[in-house]
Amino acid sequence: MANTPNQQEQNAIDNIDMQLASASERVAKNKKVIYWSLGIIIAIGACWCAWLWFYQTPRANNSAAAYDQAMTKAMGGDSIAAAEFAAVADKYSSTPAGNLAAMQAAQAYYRLGDYNKVINYLGKFSTDEEVMDAQSYVLLGDAYVNLKKYDEALKAFDTAVKKGAGNDQIVPVVLWKEANIYDAQKKYQEALNCYEQIKTAFPNYVFGNGLTPDAYINREKARLGK
Repeated sequence: MANTPNQQEQNAIDNIDMQLASASERVAKNKKVIYWSLGIIIAIGACWCAWLWFYQTPRANNSAAAYDQAMTKAMGGDSIAAAEFAAVADKYSSTPAGNLAAMQAAQAYYRLGDYNKVINYLGKFSTDEEVMDAQSYVLLGDAYVNLKKYDEALKAFDTAVKKGAGNDQIVPVVLWKEANIYDAQKKYQEALNCYEQIKTAFPNYVFGNGLTPDAYINREKARLGK
């Protein structure tokens, strides 16, 4: 028997009621999820604040004091400087002072000729400052050169060139260092490429010995029989 208009209307109302009830149940369940999520977020935030307040901030302050003491003691010579800065870098590795101490330790160890430790402490150093970042890779490349690890040195120097792009105090010198490696390996075309890059990017550049890129370019061409 067909439903009367009143029955159809009642069925429609019943369907709406069922949908509303189902929606209410979903909202109730979602509220629990939301409350749990908020609780977790609040707990994480509280832990982070506690860590920052009770651990990281005092640690940063202590690292700054330790770095200042290392700076004073470093005047006693490279051996003392290396040991003092290394101690700060090791103990306070996640702080700004500890990070800077890692670079200072690497520089001191380089002067002492301990190139493996140079590499080790440069691995603990990082910076967003482009010039300092480029210089750290120059130092890394120099350490590898002294260890006769030329492929690693070239990789470090390539990174220094990229990070120091346009800097006439860094790029020409690094390309010159790369050219010296290639010359030692008798890869004269690669050395020539380095000097031509210097001439293209820095046409008026003069090396510390008074020579221009053209002098080196002519030398490499002569070696190649050009």
